[in-house]
Amino acid sequence: MPLTLKPGFKPPPPERIKSDAILLFVSFVWGSGFIAQSIAAQSMGHFTFNGVRFWIGTFFLAAILGKRIRLERKHWRGIFAAGVLLFTASTFQQIGLKTTTAANAGFLTGLYVVIIPLFLWLFWREVIHWTTWVAAILAVIGTLFLSTGGAFKPAPGDWFELAGAFVWAGHVIVVGRMARRMDNLQFAMGQFAITAFLNTIGAVLFDSSIIPKPEAWWAVLYSAVFPVGLGFTLQVVGQRNAPTTDAAILFSMEAVFAAVLGYFLLGEQLFPLQIFGCLLIFSAMLLAQFREFLPAAASPKKIAD
Repeated sequence: MPLTLKPGFKPPPPERIKSDAILLFVSFVWGSGFIAQSIAAQSMGHFTFNGVRFWIGTFFLAAILGKRIRLERKHWRGIFAAGVLLFTASTFQQIGLKTTTAANAGFLTGLYVVIIPLFLWLFWREVIHWTTWVAAILAVIGTLFLSTGGAFKPAPGDWFELAGAFVWAGHVIVVGRMARRMDNLQFAMGQFAITAFLNTIGAVLFDSSIIPKPEAWWAVLYSAVFPVGLGFTLQVVGQRNAPTTDAAILFSMEAVFAAVLGYFLLGEQLFPLQIFGCLLIFSAMLLAQFREFLPAAASPKKIAD
């Protein structure tokens, strides 16, 4: 049955639909990376793992760009900020996991879905469409059910995970702005290099061994090619034309894809409340996509991008 639009309503532009589809694919790629990351975590330190995979991602993009590599000075600040934020967020997440559960970490990290529109409203004075707030809350509740089964038990490491959520939010916002100002591959390569360099320093200082074990190399290579090389690069491409609030909600699907892939590939269980959480996150994604068909709280020019 064809969808009938009411007078004055405008469907999303093709560029936004295409970009949102790219970001949804990014969520799938990142979700698949949890399997490789869980395997690699048993064989090497976090800094070593991230250092190796981000260096591979850097050299891969450098090979694609070739002689076109040119990072203008006016863009250095944004590239450096993105790299530092990416490094800091992943480090907070790993430190927190030492004294909290993976369930708590998944839920608390997912709070950036709400933090992003909050930041845009507080610091950039952007008017957020009412459906974005509803979708963000649905995504958070869904993540709570999916990650913890509805039973959240506080732990010391939760503070690091919560801090990481704020840093992840900052990273998504910075990427959204820089993606519209410079070549996307150049930016992705630059932030990869910064992240890889900082992780290399961390590996030398804190990891007991900086040489991955042979059995972990396939996990490192998979993570370098897909979650890093493909995922973080397409994140930049997708955020070029997608609203930042769209990206926040679409990225919450990462937890859904990770849970589904874990069920089919690792034999992990999915309980009814977790499945309900997946449905809530999926509903949040649909609500964010079809907000253009609903009455707006402000003129289109004022709605946050």
